[in-house]
Amino acid sequence: MRMIPRPAALLTAACLVGLAPLAATAQPTPPDAPRLTVTGDGSATATPDMATISLGITAENPEAGVAMDTASQAAEAILARLDTLGIEARDRQTSDLSLQPLWAGGYDSAEDRRITGYEARNTLTVRVRDLEKLGDVLQAVLEDGANQLSGLSFGLQNPDPVLEAARRDAVADAMARAQVLAEAAGVSLGRVLSISEGGGGYAPPAPMMEMRAASVPVAAGEAELSSSVTMEFALGE
Repeated sequence: MRMIPRPAALLTAACLVGLAPLAATAQPTPPDAPRLTVTGDGSATATPDMATISLGITAENPEAGVAMDTASQAAEAILARLDTLGIEARDRQTSDLSLQPLWAGGYDSAEDRRITGYEARNTLTVRVRDLEKLGDVLQAVLEDGANQLSGLSFGLQNPDPVLEAARRDAVADAMARAQVLAEAAGVSLGRVLSISEGGGGYAPPAPMMEMRAASVPVAAGEAELSSSVTMEFALGE
């Protein structure tokens, strides 16, 4: 004969089931309990898929207005060429625009210090999202009047997956270090008490992939992202 539990028994069983998760909950680690704190470093690399170039147009003339007009016309020609190369408006920006006098005489010279002309400068920052076009872009802007190239860097359009891999590598490094230290000290490694992320960064590319632009070799290399984590562990006997 199958026995049917009485209501009191059902209530007791329900209470025990409800208390089971509470009993399984880990107790807080006392403040004076032994702990181990370690820092782990990690990194991950990927092939760059974007380049950023900083190029400029400098023009000199005895008249300030003419110098600025000359630089502006060259900048307009470069922007028009970038249109034909498929560089979107969001990927190009005027990063510097300046006009300054050119001086002669004065200081150690017997002549009085005077203005002999003006130098106008227009600097553009351009992102190239298709590296196959980088050579064409560099050659085109040089042909259209750019006479300064002050920067070329490579990067990632979506660095999140690479940064995630670097974080995982940093955590694995921290856990491995903690295990070695605990074993060397003759104690057991307990649970993770806290984890925090420190500074990460981007390392300059190491030469890997080469292309040529206007007979100038360009190496894209590898983009490297790094991460650092600090982890605190409980220690056992």
